[in-house]
Amino acid sequence: MHNVTAVAHRGDPYHVRENTLDSLRSALRKGADAVEFDVRLTRDGVPVLLHDETLKRLWGHDRLLRSLSWEEVRGLTDDGVPTLADALSATGDSRVMLDLPGDPAARAVRRIVDAVREHGARDRVHYCAGAAAMLAVRAADPSAEIALTRTSLAPPRAGLLEAIRPRWLNYRFSLVDRALADRVHADGYLLSVWTPDTRRSLRRLLALGADSITTNRIDVLCALRAPRQDR
Repeated sequence: MHNVTAVAHRGDPYHVRENTLDSLRSALRKGADAVEFDVRLTRDGVPVLLHDETLKRLWGHDRLLRSLSWEEVRGLTDDGVPTLADALSATGDSRVMLDLPGDPAARAVRRIVDAVREHGARDRVHYCAGAAAMLAVRAADPSAEIALTRTSLAPPRAGLLEAIRPRWLNYRFSLVDRALADRVHADGYLLSVWTPDTRRSLRRLLALGADSITTNRIDVLCALRAPRQDR
């Protein structure tokens, strides 16, 4: 079976609250090669782990993250929301797939990229999101590893690919079939997919030769795939 990078989506969210340090550590204990998590900025520019715009779904406070200082976030969540620096420390030498939700401004992207650089984690971090955010990442770090997220079957424009220079094309799993997988590989890119959770979907994507699978059920993916090899 084709070897695949097993990426834990926001950690181990079926068992531990997503985008928390405990969730990241749980996923790594279960065999994840990499963890994916979302990063946004607080009002005072601290990169933290949160997918949503507000604290409502995970923490019960209907407050916009961008309206809160880091100290306010700490107080509202009892220190439950980690900083990016904390997450990079907690993941040790493991690979990290860093998602930038919400179409962040170029200045916010640069702050996040700078935080990765300051932590000495550039060699193990790669970034994923849509075109605008990835253009900002490329401008902030010419050597960054990028997974360009795609939500349609339309091939990315040649000029966009030239500007972003992604290593990966990152597709919603339901879009991926044999023709798409073959096209991505023929064009010289690695195929990343998100977020299949059923055994049937995971087996199908393994058979299609996906190079990376991001899932909420990292234990299931690790049990299904071929034994991990060095990468």
